[in-house]
Amino acid sequence: MPVRDAYLEALELGYGNASSIHRAGQIAKQRLENARRRVAAKLGASAKEFIFVSGGTESDNLALRGIAGPGDHVVISAIEHPAVLATAAAMERLGTAVTVVGVPESGVMDPESIRQAMRPATKLVSVMHANNELGTVQPLAEISQVTRAAGVLLHSDGVQTFGKMECRMAALGVDLYTVSGHKIGAPKGVGALYVRKGVPLSAISFGGHHEGDRRPGTENVAGAVALAVAAETADWSGVAELRDRLEQNVLARVEGAHVNGKGVRTPNTTNIRFDGIEGEALLIALDLQGFAVSSGAACSSGAVEPSHVLLAIGLKPRDARSSLRFSLGPLHTAEEVDLLANAVAQCVAHLRRISTEPHPTRRTLAHA
Repeated sequence: MPVRDAYLEALELGYGNASSIHRAGQIAKQRLENARRRVAAKLGASAKEFIFVSGGTESDNLALRGIAGPGDHVVISAIEHPAVLATAAAMERLGTAVTVVGVPESGVMDPESIRQAMRPATKLVSVMHANNELGTVQPLAEISQVTRAAGVLLHSDGVQTFGKMECRMAALGVDLYTVSGHKIGAPKGVGALYVRKGVPLSAISFGGHHEGDRRPGTENVAGAVALAVAAETADWSGVAELRDRLEQNVLARVEGAHVNGKGVRTPNTTNIRFDGIEGEALLIALDLQGFAVSSGAACSSGAVEPSHVLLAIGLKPRDARSSLRFSLGPLHTAEEVDLLANAVAQCVAHLRRISTEPHPTRRTLAHA
């Protein structure tokens, strides 16, 4: 596999500290900068606009906290990844005003809602390129027209789209853009932040002068090399057809099944609701048959909470808990998709059947 081979070679031959001036350090530096140019090229950006980080969460934190602070105003959507939502909440506790904009049932933002949410103190708007649970793609080009007219910076979490769809920074009109490696086959623990030339980004952690004084810490050279190879070799063509095949098979075979979200979506994601079914129960049933799916829910204090994304688009908690996210990849086949659809139909039928079966009557013993 090219990504694995590149990663292992970089570990062996480019292990030096890329900030050191000795030969091993300079070899590592060359590999790092080569990877930076290659990944930046996939975004239509220059290498100087590209910062390597540890992943999407750090990238989102750097984008938000590196731009706005106490006294500023930030606008985010209600369906953002927790890396944005939690960061914004932490900033709010420290004095940054935050407005969370609602999203319609389609799961697609209305650019006008962004315009209405902005204020004179608005410093940054953050709208993800595509939602991680629904796959719905947001109209960034239209939103960027709104933010630029107001002189406000626009950040987008592109973790779900980078490597899977066209992501050219000039066409999207964003000022900051988050990417992550493991979503496209690179190792976990590497990501990046695009920062348009001229955007005044402040560091949020401190130490050395790495990454142009914007992100200190010894660079993950092997991870950066693997990210570059993954970005160049990712081939998601045909995945959308598999997703559509899965949806069509499930909807045809399972009564009371509905796709959550509408419009343009990433090629790999579908979110399906099953009336009268507990999503967690269906998830476990499918896992026992060898299929890994997601409920989109998070556990807190031992209680399963419904997905904030599904609640944001208007689903009732009961319906949100009845939904599962299915994610496909380039290595999946039509045969595997058909097997999954068959397993879904069987598991749903079984769960509905046992939920309607009467419980056996308990016998009581009379004491003499």
